[in-house]
Amino acid sequence: MSGQAKRLKSHAKLRENIQSWLIMLPGLILMTFFVWEPLFESIRMSLYKTRNVELVRFVGLDNFASVTGKDDFLQALQNTFSYTFWSLIIGFVLPILLAMLIGETVRGKSFFRTAVYLPNMLPGLAVIILWSAFFSGEKSGVLNILLGKLGVSPQSYLTHAEWVIPIIIVIATWKGAGATALIYMAGMAGISPELYEAAAIDGASVPKRIIHILLPAVRKLAGTLLILQIISVFQIMYEPMVLTKGGPDNASLSLMQLMWQYAFGGAMNYGKASAVAVIVTLILLVMTAVYSFFNRKESDWD
Repeated sequence: MSGQAKRLKSHAKLRENIQSWLIMLPGLILMTFFVWEPLFESIRMSLYKTRNVELVRFVGLDNFASVTGKDDFLQALQNTFSYTFWSLIIGFVLPILLAMLIGETVRGKSFFRTAVYLPNMLPGLAVIILWSAFFSGEKSGVLNILLGKLGVSPQSYLTHAEWVIPIIIVIATWKGAGATALIYMAGMAGISPELYEAAAIDGASVPKRIIHILLPAVRKLAGTLLILQIISVFQIMYEPMVLTKGGPDNASLSLMQLMWQYAFGGAMNYGKASAVAVIVTLILLVMTAVYSFFNRKESDWD
């Protein structure tokens, strides 16, 4: 290749790279302004004593020591992991089941897709108010009315410490499972029908076709949605705030709700609120790194 041709090829590659960066530039600017700048500002604020948003004095890790040394932080941390556990028990498998059931539906598939996605379209606050009426401890509570027909006396469900977190996860799952089910359905649509036909000809039952064809096909997608669900549940805030205000006796208090209390709940201590936010970020980074490590190992084995 002549020197002139090499220069032309180099200039064309440079022009292509510049065009690519120009296309990405608006997104990078928005991400820097709305994600990275607030993140670094929160880290900086967590190291200072603050007066509202004003940085008063550098205190190092004092905010972290003060926050983590209190009982409400330990309770919120335990509750947040409990939210994550119950979300995996209640909310992780349900979207897969919905996707499989709708995928096997012969008629009315569009109707069922719309029906499962409808709760996701409702405002979050409206959903909480709706379910608070359902789980109300009064005799007029919907669940109490239904159980009253069976002779069960009225219960105050949201004041039982052992019930409140599973109930909140049921509400969050009802709202978000439909959207996740549609993602699974999109992943299942890429499975060749010939695989099912061949398995059926060989006499494979429906459970075997699910185990050996469907689940392996959506395994990578399920892993990605798993870590996204954990990140989402770790940020749960307005459900316990509106339903129970963190009660009873901090039994439903989450880390993000604790952060809100430090920032806006009367204390107006943005330094401590930022410390809680940084701790949550670090926990999620560690969990994401662990998932990425095992996912990479699994890919190497494959």
